Amino acid sequence: MAEDRATVKPYPHPTTAGRSANMKANRRTDTKPELALRKALHGQGYRYRKDLRLDLPGGVRVRPDIVFTARRVAVFVDGCFWHCCPDHGTQPASNTWYWEPKLRRNVERDRAADAALGEAGWTVIRLWEHVSLDDALAAVVGAVGRAGAKLIPRPRAG
Repeated sequence: MAEDRATVKPYPHPTTAGRSANMKANRRTDTKPELALRKALHGQGYRYRKDLRLDLPGGVRVRPDIVFTARRVAVFVDGCFWHCCPDHGTQPASNTWYWEPKLRRNVERDRAADAALGEAGWTVIRLWEHVSLDDALAAVVGAVGRAGAKLIPRPRAG
């Protein structure tokens, strides 16, 4: 991966003003699919952290979209373009010298994050942005429920 960075040229200038505006509008957090899932989870009574940085053993830092800290469940809502969805991901036609290594590094970082979270005892749920809200909700609720079954109840004070 370090050698990829050494061979990557500087960031390319946008080809048009429209393309520049489009790329600036891409959000790192609070995407529409993520907001819809969070709203549905909250409506069902689930409480979570959003965009919480997790500092894992070995100095690995991961920032899931939705985190259930007590249940140790990390949820990622991945965009089809940015994370190379096998069904909907497209490869850019221009500036491929820049985009191909960048997108490949995104996928490699996803796999490394999944492995680090798994080694630290977390359950990882990765959802594509095109997954229906009902399917996404079922996947998250199922994972949180399974993780909750493993919890040892804490004695209440008082």
